[in-house]
Amino acid sequence: MHRPPRARRTNGSMIGERSSSTRARCFSSAVALPAGLLFFLWMCPVPAEAATSSPKTSPTSLEREAKALYETANYSRVVDLIQHPPAGQEPDAKAIRYAVLSYVKMGKPEEAWKQYPKLTSGDRPDDPALLREIARSFIVSRVRDPQEHIRIAAYTALAEMGERDTLPLLEDGLLDSSALVRARAAEAIGRSGLAGRSAALTRALRDEAPGVRIAAIDALSEAKVAGIADRLTEIARVDEGPESVFAFAGLYKLGRADVLTDISSAVTLPDPEVRMAALGVLGRLRRPASLTILSQAVYDPHPAVRAFAAGALGEFGSVEGIAPLTHALGDENPRVRSVAASSLGRLGVVESRSVIQPLLRDSDEHVRISAVEALLRLGDTGVILNAAALARHPDPSIRGDTAHALAFATTSNTLPILENLLRDQQPLPRLMAARALGKSPLKSLIPAAKIGLQDSDAAVRITSAGSLLRILSRKDTSRAH
Repeated sequence: MHRPPRARRTNGSMIGERSSSTRARCFSSAVALPAGLLFFLWMCPVPAEAATSSPKTSPTSLEREAKALYETANYSRVVDLIQHPPAGQEPDAKAIRYAVLSYVKMGKPEEAWKQYPKLTSGDRPDDPALLREIARSFIVSRVRDPQEHIRIAAYTALAEMGERDTLPLLEDGLLDSSALVRARAAEAIGRSGLAGRSAALTRALRDEAPGVRIAAIDALSEAKVAGIADRLTEIARVDEGPESVFAFAGLYKLGRADVLTDISSAVTLPDPEVRMAALGVLGRLRRPASLTILSQAVYDPHPAVRAFAAGALGEFGSVEGIAPLTHALGDENPRVRSVAASSLGRLGVVESRSVIQPLLRDSDEHVRISAVEALLRLGDTGVILNAAALARHPDPSIRGDTAHALAFATTSNTLPILENLLRDQQPLPRLMAARALGKSPLKSLIPAAKIGLQDSDAAVRITSAGSLLRILSRKDTSRAH
């Protein structure tokens, strides 16, 4: 039996991810939750009514009964009342809303979503507050799912949202049996701005998985948690792999400018993975002295390193990277050409279109997709036809990568392509299309995001819910300004 979550609202909007992450008081009777998490989920109430500008009307007897049952936590009885109303009484929108909220509290977002259309029938507008609660329930009700890829999707959605007040839930993820889930949880703590308050994240510096340790290093050093300096120094001194580079980067963020020399020197080490880590770090640190190093690395003998160098130049963001990236467009390795095209698009120099456009005829489909992405970033709407053709490719990975590229389009002409990909027969294109909606700068994306909430694949539903939350958050921000 599933139990419901609690959430709270201030001034008509949800407060951070803490309220969002509490859509289920417990996720399954078969899964035991930590006591701290149970307490967290119990303490945050879900609002029963949204503010409305419409005139107040007297509540019906059915609405009054539903409200009374809801307020006494008899959620299953609320649902039963709305599904089997007394003779002669039909539930109105307000009564149905209590049923939707009850399903959310019971950790059954799919059932809540089946009821939601009854609230928007007859051209009635969406209820943003209720959409948020349903979307968050799609995510947090799956963080303890028995399937690893579902938990990864849930914590990836939490990390991409980067909202505050979710610390107990995110720290619970640091105890997951999957290293990928633990890494996503560490990343989410960093993005939420909670790294400085998390003792569990500090302990993750000693996690058995290098990827988790690196995620913890990034999050803690970005938050400038000074107490980790000794541990980072130890890692940098003992480790001989990529982790040492990230430890040096962490020390640099904590004020140790002298370690920039160690990071730069790592670009010349024999291990390609260490060179790639160093290039990635230098690209993100954006120190002027590093631009020459990144530019020279596009000539590295190892193709993976050249691809990392091209990506780091895009991350660096300097127009001085155009020349080495243009050279990389002619690389024999398609991965290098692909990354170089994407990076040129990120630099935002319109004049680069002339060197990117020939890649639309490249023999490799992934290179063509990157060319489409870059040209969309540069405002070239003529490539929409190229995108539409790639979105019909028989290979689902090509269709999925095309969806990713469409996230950077600034014209609504691309939205029908994304909507078609949301209905693809294979889950990968649907997943990528759902994720693209959360990154897209286009307006009026709520109807498209709602398509994914009905998907047969739980990972797609989770990803769609995360994108819907980001879309709603952008709408709130635009109204505030």
